[in-house]
Amino acid sequence: MSPIQAGREKKDDSVRPCYAFYGDETFLAEEFVRELKKKLISEEDQGFNLETFHLAETKWREIIDLARTIPFFFSPWRVIIVRTDNGPKERLSAADENLLAEYFASPSPRTVLVILMAGKVEKSHPLLKFLSSLPQAVVALREMKPLKKQDLERWMERQFAEAGKRVLPDALRRLSEIAGNDLRRLAGEIDKLAAFAADKSVIDPDDVDQISDWTKTFPHWELTNSLEKGDLKNCLVVLDNLFREGTDPGYILGTISGLFRDLLTAKVWLREKSKDKKEIFRALRPRIQENWAGLYREKFEEFFSLAEGMPQAELSRELRELEQIDLKLKSSDALPQPLLEAFLSAYCSRRKKPLRGRAIWKGRS
Repeated sequence: MSPIQAGREKKDDSVRPCYAFYGDETFLAEEFVRELKKKLISEEDQGFNLETFHLAETKWREIIDLARTIPFFFSPWRVIIVRTDNGPKERLSAADENLLAEYFASPSPRTVLVILMAGKVEKSHPLLKFLSSLPQAVVALREMKPLKKQDLERWMERQFAEAGKRVLPDALRRLSEIAGNDLRRLAGEIDKLAAFAADKSVIDPDDVDQISDWTKTFPHWELTNSLEKGDLKNCLVVLDNLFREGTDPGYILGTISGLFRDLLTAKVWLREKSKDKKEIFRALRPRIQENWAGLYREKFEEFFSLAEGMPQAELSRELRELEQIDLKLKSSDALPQPLLEAFLSAYCSRRKKPLRGRAIWKGRS
């Protein structure tokens, strides 16, 4: 069952005024938001009628005032995402509770509030208690628990199905051995597998072994390392070597995309304060051991310099450009190497390497 379906009454296909998610597995909520955007707002209107607020920075009064206004360009829907990290500035005052109660008594008919409460949230949390008191027809409340066993396998099967693939049970088990139940990492591996096995309808354990980090560690390391440093010359040398060796373009594209997905994941975890930096680095760079001293420190600093310095909008844009390359490769006779070389040249030109080797994001002019 998809997240949209999970939030509906069985016989009612309507959209609720509010969806609230709480717990550790934020990827499930982000999946829901992606599906909701696709369902309700055209791509052209998303820049105007989709907004995200953080309660540490924005008061409920501003959010509700926006919710009550007519969507820009008279689009049918507006989606407002409200993120909370459960910090001291995010306590629900009596005035806020009255404001929200008044709004939900008569919510705007074409506005959807999506409230994301990341991390461990006690049942006694004031906002959660308030939302729990509202009718289910107004607020769909869902706990975001890490998926396990059969639920995890069903989720992975659904991801493969959306990519037009069927996956064998042994391949699912092999994949979960690599990434555990980290949905962001699993989603990245599934994307790489779907691209790698473009001509196959069924994914088997051999496909997983061929595409996974443990069988292509060195070239993956070289390319990722060059990307993190913004080293265009080395990026192009590694890329050329990979093509000379007959490496599948889908694997190369997946490796490049993987860095930006990892940075995006790190940015989310840092924002949510759900993991500290060492936990994040261990989850995303498991092969770099802390007892490797100098190398560990160098890679740690490079990674978080990028994760903290590169704006989320830029990360998302890089991923969109890579998606366009993927689409071009699948739908035309375009040669993959020139497309990837052009992307790497543009990416590295927006980077500079100051003293001490720390990578700083220059941004777009």
